[in-house]
Amino acid sequence: MQKVSELGSQDILLFFKNVEVDKFLPGDRYIKRILRPAWNLLHHRQKKTGFQVSFEMLADALRANGFNVRVNDYAAARKNPNHPVGVVGFPVILDGWRLPNPVLLGPSLYDHPGLAPKLFADKRFKSYLVLADWMKEMFAPYYGERCVQWFAGIDLDNWPDLSREPKQFDFLIYDKIRWDHDQMERDLIEPIRTRLHEQGHTFQEVRYKMHDHATLKTMLAQSRAMIFLCEHETQGLAYQEALASGVPVLAWDRGYWADPLWQRFLPSAPPASSVPFFSEQCGARFAGIEDFPAVLDNFWNNLTSFKPRNYVKTQLSPKRSAQIYADAYFGTAR
Repeated sequence: MQKVSELGSQDILLFFKNVEVDKFLPGDRYIKRILRPAWNLLHHRQKKTGFQVSFEMLADALRANGFNVRVNDYAAARKNPNHPVGVVGFPVILDGWRLPNPVLLGPSLYDHPGLAPKLFADKRFKSYLVLADWMKEMFAPYYGERCVQWFAGIDLDNWPDLSREPKQFDFLIYDKIRWDHDQMERDLIEPIRTRLHEQGHTFQEVRYKMHDHATLKTMLAQSRAMIFLCEHETQGLAYQEALASGVPVLAWDRGYWADPLWQRFLPSAPPASSVPFFSEQCGARFAGIEDFPAVLDNFWNNLTSFKPRNYVKTQLSPKRSAQIYADAYFGTAR
């Protein structure tokens, strides 16, 4: 094992902590921690938070590109106080943060910078990772040039090309609507179903958190295209996994941040996108249900012209993701 005193330019110290809460009884989070591995074997729902998935993708990309990643190695950090550290995940990890090292914060942590407007009053904190362009625009008025844009790289080996698999369905409707779902079911999802039926399209549906990766891969293999329904995304791993699989995406993208948190800090909802990493190679977008019929027809007529996997290969590679992170990470020590 490498001695902690020998940390160098290939050593990256990452710190991550998931949030655990009691659900039914005080202290039952500890019981859930013990039972979770067995329970996970019995269901096909999402087993990890998006924060944890993003963190693991970061660590994997760094390791694949030659970096020695240590996770939650407090001893190494304490013995190397000038070596930078990266802090990822939920804000709770910063509660009582005692390490003296320079810190690269993010991704994740805060949904809005107004939750921590004086974050950089702590001189240990050097930079903050943001994802989408719209997210940088929201954070920059608070954190300025400390904002560094990054993305989680999509590994094409983990998401092989499924475009030539036998298709049972024209569409996979991916429902990740998080606010006012009952209303959106009436005003958006059901009209989409109706239009698909009228046009003779076959489809299947999946709800966010109600699947694991294996289930999603199976559904993508069965589907010619995805209809992605989400108010906004900072990255959007599910639709990008579809793109990587060679499945074009038709996305609902109404253009603003739906989280009611904005009301605490802003006079109106700020701009946001449900597909922040996207191009004409990937598919098409519609802003409202009134636009859907025409966009659907054009999308379907041009289905074979899209090259979504190429977009992921060139724009969302793990190698590029790792290099952006490493540059920002080691830049904190300068």
